[in-house]
Amino acid sequence: MPSFDIVSKVDMQEVDNAINQVRKEIDQRYDFKGTHNEIDLEKDSIAVLAADDYKLQAVTDILKGKLVRRNVSAKCLDFGKAEPASGGAVRQRVAIVQGISKEKGKEIIKLIKESKLKVQPQIMDDQVRVSAKKIDDLQEVIQLLKGKDLGIELQFINMRS
Repeated sequence: MPSFDIVSKVDMQEVDNAINQVRKEIDQRYDFKGTHNEIDLEKDSIAVLAADDYKLQAVTDILKGKLVRRNVSAKCLDFGKAEPASGGAVRQRVAIVQGISKEKGKEIIKLIKESKLKVQPQIMDDQVRVSAKKIDDLQEVIQLLKGKDLGIELQFINMRS
């Protein structure tokens, strides 16, 4: 029976490369001269330390731009609350969202079932598997989900016939 998996994965190597580019740009930009600004990649999040709110916003904008250029969607970033740090600086943690949550999985399954296509979606850990008797139905599901904005970046993998 033909099937495919719907996943939401982030290429961490591309995120690391984007962060390195952000560091270089921070070092070179005139408006950052003489201030202390940092961006670090941790296991599943990014730590941003900036001299003030304006610079924090500038660093996050640079980060989003660098990620988009490396084909990593900005939808995978979950920005935490900006917190005051020592010396008047501002700190923010940006979580990198991997996988499809149970709530998003249920939302995806509901969308698929409302379409009245003859497919069987099911949640498997942090992904959704969709199977059907015809590949054409699976392709229609992919087109349906590409047309919807679910707030997360979706990839369609493991197409089996």
